[in-house]
Amino acid sequence: MDGTIENKKRITTIIVEIKIMNRIQVFFATCMLQFGLNAQTSVNGAGGEATGSNGQMSFSVGEIVYTTMNNSSYSIAQGIQQPYIPPFNYTVSATNNTICSGTTVTLSVNVQPSYPAGTVHCNGTPTAVVDVTNPITGKTWMDRNLGASRAATSSTDASSYGDLYQWGRGADGHQCRNSATTSTLSSTDQPGHGDFILVPNTPYDWRSPQNANLWQGVNGVNNPCPSGYRLPTRMEFESELATWLSDDAFGAFTSLRLSMAGGRLNDDGSFLNVGSFGAYWYSTVSANNGIGSSGLGFNTSSRYPNDNYRSIGRSIRCIKN
Repeated sequence: MDGTIENKKRITTIIVEIKIMNRIQVFFATCMLQFGLNAQTSVNGAGGEATGSNGQMSFSVGEIVYTTMNNSSYSIAQGIQQPYIPPFNYTVSATNNTICSGTTVTLSVNVQPSYPAGTVHCNGTPTAVVDVTNPITGKTWMDRNLGASRAATSSTDASSYGDLYQWGRGADGHQCRNSATTSTLSSTDQPGHGDFILVPNTPYDWRSPQNANLWQGVNGVNNPCPSGYRLPTRMEFESELATWLSDDAFGAFTSLRLSMAGGRLNDDGSFLNVGSFGAYWYSTVSANNGIGSSGLGFNTSSRYPNDNYRSIGRSIRCIKN
């Protein structure tokens, strides 16, 4: 507030609203005294000024200090460590309220899901997170492929194709359609580069030895989806398939706006069937001796399970956990 604080001064309540997803509530306990304001010491992470027709209010978002370290050179106030939340845009609207001793003001913030640290966004912009829910299965999905600039407007909408991932790899840049290639296999879960790894020989996996536990759940080692989302299991995707209007590209488009983004071959890195075939990964490992992994394939006349080598490049559609 400006200047001194007068007893029973009318100030404004601030309401912060942000789209989309995770809801966080921060509570401010405000005690008004005749000549001053008493508050707990806190470590602040954000703040600003809210102005309304009846006054102005300074606000901050932070956490209560639980200990302070001191010596002759410095003093450090420590709060409870929390996950980092990236900067966000917000709007402030004000309504009349009289704040008196003991009143609690609630600040509500909806934070956009974030992508894993180190994610390479091929077009320079994170894939927008927009939900679409199947009313029959009750499952919520992202409305576009990872790497797509928009939801599909048709089965052959090139702007909806997005990136092509090798099964189990994170978004390290290999999924970009213009990524370079290498014939050197990786011995670790994160290869440390963004090259598409070529594997012309059995077991046709970019990782040696193989690891079948890279995309399981939101906490999967290399889960490339935004926070709160993950790769779907075979069972989850097949539940969606049962609700399609037809077993082909038309059914795929009218259900989840799936498009025929094609694939990338494991032996030479070339692209195959772009605009005429859709291929999507599941998190499920193939039942075929566990060498490959499961996925969905469809074209203009049919759709079918499409298990394949993990070094093949395919589309990803994330499901909400």
